[in-house]
Amino acid sequence: MAGSTEKKDVVVIGAGPAGYVCAIRLAQLGKKVTVIDSEDLGGVCLNRGCIPSKALIYAGSLYEKMTHAKEIGIEISGAKINMKKLMDWKGSVVKTLTGGVGSLLKANGCEVIHGYAAFKSPTELEVKLNDKDEQKTFQFNQCVVATGSRPTSIPGFEIDQKQILDSTGALDQESIPKSLLCIGGGYIGLELGTFYAKVGTDVTVVEAAPSLLGIVDPALVKVVEKGLKKRKVDVLTGTKVTGCKKKKNGVEVTYGDHTKTFEKVLVTVGRKPNTDKIGLDKAGVKVDDHGFVSVNQQRATNIPTIFAIGDVAGQPLLAHKGSKEGLVVADVIAGKRTIYDVAGIPAVIFTDPEIATVGLSEKEAKEKGYDIDVGMFPFVANGRALSVAESDGFVKMIGDKKTGRLLGCHIVGPEASNLIAEATLALEMGARVEDIALTVHAHPTLPESLMECAEATMGHAVHIFQRKPKSGSSNRKEASL
Repeated sequence: MAGSTEKKDVVVIGAGPAGYVCAIRLAQLGKKVTVIDSEDLGGVCLNRGCIPSKALIYAGSLYEKMTHAKEIGIEISGAKINMKKLMDWKGSVVKTLTGGVGSLLKANGCEVIHGYAAFKSPTELEVKLNDKDEQKTFQFNQCVVATGSRPTSIPGFEIDQKQILDSTGALDQESIPKSLLCIGGGYIGLELGTFYAKVGTDVTVVEAAPSLLGIVDPALVKVVEKGLKKRKVDVLTGTKVTGCKKKKNGVEVTYGDHTKTFEKVLVTVGRKPNTDKIGLDKAGVKVDDHGFVSVNQQRATNIPTIFAIGDVAGQPLLAHKGSKEGLVVADVIAGKRTIYDVAGIPAVIFTDPEIATVGLSEKEAKEKGYDIDVGMFPFVANGRALSVAESDGFVKMIGDKKTGRLLGCHIVGPEASNLIAEATLALEMGARVEDIALTVHAHPTLPESLMECAEATMGHAVHIFQRKPKSGSSNRKEASL
């Protein structure tokens, strides 16, 4: 049943980390905001991605520490995983956060509508309500598209969330599978694959590309591969899956020269933007060949009153990138002169050990023509890392030899996800590598490793021995204990 046309000031389609942040800031700036989402508030990140996966990863790490505690003199027996209780706890974490989003939207005066929205024209939306056999038409002054992304599928591997899973299904298992095939060696496959390996699943990872984790510095990947090997994860790169057969006892999969039956198969080969079913063509909004919306520095589309943020606006598909875009768009709509302009977006991969990066890699810096200094500092030389029995990995910095400015920082090791914040701030402020080296860091702490790495980048680290580069060689500062 169709209703009359309602006039709205600003409509935000999607209540994930990009959409709800944008909506709240718009309301703070005095705008009347309507948020439309067909699913739970918080989007994929809070409900089926970042938050529940990190909850499980934490639980897996805790369990693994308990089962190996005897190595440091603590004897524990009988530790086991109760998957039902674990899933209930994970659900409580998600509920707390999504409930918080709802409360914040309400407190800021945002109208929330649960339904499917699609454009009728450059100024109109048609909304099919979730709980009613009713459609409404909204006429808006501005609209922000923040509809997120969804997993990419593989022909022949139809997701049923029982035997063949995507990331959503992998986060909601009632029991620990005996065996699991992860198709795709990107961050999602390795994060979830590592969790299941920690709780006792026999895990195999198959990646079509020559290496895991795509564009990540190979030196960092090598440390993660060491962790996978320690947990007896079978990794095959340069290998494609070519077929599968569902059986009563699992899924028979052919990959490379292998044919093997797995209890579960997890498909994680990427994500694609949710732009194909919201009528962007009727609004005249341009998208590229991959379905991403084309936007300018203010995140406006070719239709000046329609904006796009988050995953639909292109790479990197990261929640915090979407949130930043949401803040920028809110300012733009409110009449402020601002653009999306960041020195670096940090990226974190919650493997074990963790990987975190910001800024240019060594390869990228060279390709851009920089004359660079490169320094590395291993966690095995950090007292705090040794005292918590997590000494694998290192910090790596890339500096501009001419100006001394920090160009990039790459970390693989304990708490990398937290440590990268200091480097991100330094990069955003245009700090020099020397600024980090001159900043006194508390001892004994993991962040000391950034100070030490900065010293190493300049060639005078204290807690590692550095070989002086040979005449005519690169500016890499080689380190050894």
